[in-house]
Amino acid sequence: MAEAASGPFLCRVPISARIAGALLCALSASAAESQPRPSSDLRLSAPISTWDEAIPLGNGLFGGLVWGGGSRINISLDRGDLWDLRPAAPFGSDGYRFADVVRLVREHREDSLHIRLDDPYDRIAYPTKIPGGRVVVTVDSSRRAQAFTLSLAHAEASVQFAHDVMRGFFSARDSVALFRVPSLRAVDIVRPASLNTLGYGPATFSHDTVRRVAHQWMVQQAALGLSYVVAVASRQDGPSSSLMAITIATSNDGGDPVAIARRRLDRALRSGYAALQRPHDAWWQRFWATTSSMTVPDTALQAHLDLVQYYYGAAARRGAPPIPLQGVWTADGNSLPPWKGDIHNDLNTQMTYLAAHAAGADDAMMGWLDYNWTLLPVYRQFARDYFGVSGAAIPGVMSLDGKPLGGWGQYSLSPTMGLWVAQSFYLQWRYGRDRAFLRTRAYPFIAELGIATTALLQRAPDGRWRLPLSSSPEIFDNSMRAWLPSMSNFDLALLHWLFGALDNMATALGDSTAAKQWRATSAQLQPLVIDSTTHALPFAAGLPYSESHRHFSHALAIHPLGLLTSESADSLTVQRTLDQIRQYGSDNWVGYSFSWYSAMLARAGRTEEALKQLEDYRRAFILRNGFHANGDQAHSGLAKATYRPVTLEGNFLALHAAHEMLLQSWGDVVRIFPAVSTRWRDVSYRDLRAEGGWRVSATRVGGVTTRVRIVSGAGGVLRLRDPFGGAKVAWNRRDVRRVGVDYVVTLRKGTVLEGARQLMPVN
Repeated sequence: MAEAASGPFLCRVPISARIAGALLCALSASAAESQPRPSSDLRLSAPISTWDEAIPLGNGLFGGLVWGGGSRINISLDRGDLWDLRPAAPFGSDGYRFADVVRLVREHREDSLHIRLDDPYDRIAYPTKIPGGRVVVTVDSSRRAQAFTLSLAHAEASVQFAHDVMRGFFSARDSVALFRVPSLRAVDIVRPASLNTLGYGPATFSHDTVRRVAHQWMVQQAALGLSYVVAVASRQDGPSSSLMAITIATSNDGGDPVAIARRRLDRALRSGYAALQRPHDAWWQRFWATTSSMTVPDTALQAHLDLVQYYYGAAARRGAPPIPLQGVWTADGNSLPPWKGDIHNDLNTQMTYLAAHAAGADDAMMGWLDYNWTLLPVYRQFARDYFGVSGAAIPGVMSLDGKPLGGWGQYSLSPTMGLWVAQSFYLQWRYGRDRAFLRTRAYPFIAELGIATTALLQRAPDGRWRLPLSSSPEIFDNSMRAWLPSMSNFDLALLHWLFGALDNMATALGDSTAAKQWRATSAQLQPLVIDSTTHALPFAAGLPYSESHRHFSHALAIHPLGLLTSESADSLTVQRTLDQIRQYGSDNWVGYSFSWYSAMLARAGRTEEALKQLEDYRRAFILRNGFHANGDQAHSGLAKATYRPVTLEGNFLALHAAHEMLLQSWGDVVRIFPAVSTRWRDVSYRDLRAEGGWRVSATRVGGVTTRVRIVSGAGGVLRLRDPFGGAKVAWNRRDVRRVGVDYVVTLRKGTVLEGARQLMPVN
């Protein structure tokens, strides 16, 4: 049939179907919008009485929370490198080595283990992330805050009063925040009371006025010679408004922090709001244009997914510290942040960055990878001092400088937890197919972990390799039972993944000798444990998943490692494992459990269940500003826990779960809309990334896929699972071949494959 030629390929449809085609083109144009929709902006009624429901702003290093009510507005301040790095215990010295832990476990010396591993974390306040301080803005008493808003597109907060607005942003380009404040009456800096817990002395407060610019600042002496300054400057900016600039400077900034802070503030005030906002807006425009977007029919979920994407721009940046438990929004309460706001490499950091690959949030991801690469000498020392081996090892719980904090030793000092961190390097290569990154970063980094892990392996009586100790994170908490008598599926999955990934990478680099060695080690590992009766994955041999638990550590081989899939001989094990998790319910889950389980279900193609879990997460486990809180905030009965510590991994897992519904690319096959609920009849996305270096856009209308667009980032063979359900397709290339259930085509770097479903003629 002849085609209309009046427009781009995606808008060419049979002549008899031009009306339907016009609808398709409109939907395609909508999906291509790079800016988040205004309906996703965060809008909260006043007052906001606690910091954890505030409007979050940030630039990866410097962050703030805007909240309050009446005529008083609070701006809670944080900076990613504000840490008390005093060591709590001499890990790596006599009595505090892995060999000591192995010995104490074998002797059943539980008290001694707690003293060495738990007490440093539980009884000593440091090392810890520390809050910066709070700026309290008081406006004329006739003004009462009515609402707070966050514009996602512009990363700008506003406080609505009856007849005017306070606006502000944390500059994406400079370490300064700028606010335009109506009828400003006073500005006060508040020192965090939680600093007293660390034994710090009182802060020094100063102020002056120079050329009609009012300055005030707080100087706080912290530990190990660190000092930091919270500084504010303001000037009149019209008959009834003022311009206010805020910054945090530290003794690590390369000079006198007070002088540095004053220069930043004066420069910002001289520039003015509009001039400083222009490069800030340009940065955010590029962020939204170069990361993915999606359109789903659930407006509340849509807003949350857009907000989480925003977090990658606000809380992470290349050259800045990585995202810890609370990002750049450390708790502004009367105590230090929960779990010390640490770098928690037991699920938290791994899941925080997992969605960045498909989202195309490369700046955030490279910040995480650069950070770990820079710490490689520290990881080598930890392997040598604590484990007594060469190579590198990563603490499961660590401070900003990569040093171990202790805690539940089964995971905080696990020999395998760092392998999970290494998956970020591997996936970055898989998604980007950057050979230089593989050669200079991914393979060298993971190989160092492989060297240390190999050195720790011992021969079991059956001749297989095993670790001296094994556990499954958070199972049996930190009791003696948590040290398992046999290898856990968590440890086994990570070991199999490690050596398989190293084999894969060495082969890609043409190093057949190294690939053979990694493969040989993998072949001598014990296989994953599968229960012979239920066919499900247990925690370990004889230890089934038999009660509700928040951490699905036994199922790591299914997700996120992908060693077992629903499209292989392992399908029964995948399904039975997921059935068992569902069977025992969610009583003992926390928020991230729901979004993680949603992603697992989507990976296995269980579409309706996956969406329900994601909806339950959004309904009950986020605060009104979108922050994930571990407990059931709706008191819905979904989980017993109702507490509200903020940790962000649940948010990022929700974004990842949505990605898994819309696009999957494991096993060298791109699958479009692989797990979309029948309730999502109209859904689309732009520029989701897939393994292989592909950038994918697609539209689904009325429950059927109508078009796809795939851009090749690295070149190679694309294997695309038929997204059109067997319908006739118009491709923009003649060399697309049908091979079984897949379309196969070879694309050069930068070329585009487009396909549109052939619509039925309209009578």
